[in-house]
Amino acid sequence: MSILAKFAPLRDAYEKLKSVGYDPFSIKFDAILSPTEGVVNGRRTILLGTNNYLGLTYDPTCIRKSVEAVEAQGTGTTGSRIANGSYDGHKRLESELARYFGRRHCMVFSTGYQANLGILSTLAGREDHLIIDADSHASIYDGCRLGHAEVVRFRHNDPDDLYKRMRRLADKPGEKLIVVEGIYSMLGDSAPLAEIAAVKRETGAYLLVDEAHSLGVLGENGRGLAEAAGVEADVDFVVGTFSKSLGSVGGFCVADIDGFDMLRVACRPYMFTASLPPSVIASTIQALHQMESRPGLRTRLRNNAKRLHGGLGALGFQVGPEVSPIVSVALPDRETAIMFWNRLLNAGLYLNLALPPATPNNHSLLRSSVSAAHSTAQIDFALDLFAAIGREFGLIPGAGADALPQAATA
Repeated sequence: MSILAKFAPLRDAYEKLKSVGYDPFSIKFDAILSPTEGVVNGRRTILLGTNNYLGLTYDPTCIRKSVEAVEAQGTGTTGSRIANGSYDGHKRLESELARYFGRRHCMVFSTGYQANLGILSTLAGREDHLIIDADSHASIYDGCRLGHAEVVRFRHNDPDDLYKRMRRLADKPGEKLIVVEGIYSMLGDSAPLAEIAAVKRETGAYLLVDEAHSLGVLGENGRGLAEAAGVEADVDFVVGTFSKSLGSVGGFCVADIDGFDMLRVACRPYMFTASLPPSVIASTIQALHQMESRPGLRTRLRNNAKRLHGGLGALGFQVGPEVSPIVSVALPDRETAIMFWNRLLNAGLYLNLALPPATPNNHSLLRSSVSAAHSTAQIDFALDLFAAIGREFGLIPGAGADALPQAATA
């Protein structure tokens, strides 16, 4: 008996998934040509599943800053900031993020996953309570598991259920930390944050908002859902990532709370992980400046999201409940979703295949993430392709199968 025998059911499901066509978990790009185009198996392919919301991965100023940093300071830090010290860039990025969010404190992590893992497991200790939305990201659940706090789930986006659960905890000792997301990563819906903030105020809890998918997307200045909902003063901790709107890798937490810097010597994922390399720090700082100075990027992103979401809905597909850069189509079953995804990729469109149990309500999803860099022609190509395959599969109204469209370039 192998130590890996326990994964036999997972292996069987994985082999069945691969037998249909491409392996959705191991797609290899021959080349990446731009924020919206790559090459898969020799075919130019539109990228509609990369979370590159503002298209800044190819911004020339970000690239230049990254190259200058790697030439001046090398390829990596080779250790954590606790062991190897901080570079000037680490401090500058934290200062820039704190300024941007109007907060006094900031910690930068090597990934967005680690930001949630570290902050949640460190903030809430024994006898404390983490009250999380049931549809929370895996990094939130894993942060809860790493710590010692009691975890309470409330129904997704249900402030009334949150309030009931908070009332049940009222007489229990320890601090209470409510955790929600700005935009949820599977269906693209946003939290009812004004109502949740009201529950937070009434019950005396703390509130953490993960703005990973809403940073650069929502709010007049792109600070996320808390800004858009007008409740930034009620949010005690903002967690986010650099790997979406800022086009790099890493994560952060900003706050105003006194004593915040003690987290640096209490947070194990921060203390024992090598810090971000100078090239990533430099490109991220520049991307933050680009995000602040180019509000037109958010306008283009919003328009593209409306075009895709509205177009898919008009065709007769079941899409998410609100317009956001995450546009997911729910299909009737796992097998149909896998075949549809393969047909899309073969025709030159890459997006994400999301299957139960990792999806809300066990839906089988085709998940797109729109970019400001997508052209109207590329969005329309995706719509035409969904229409042709949807009719071929008998999923939407229309007689017979349409000829598949030719991919449009940016």
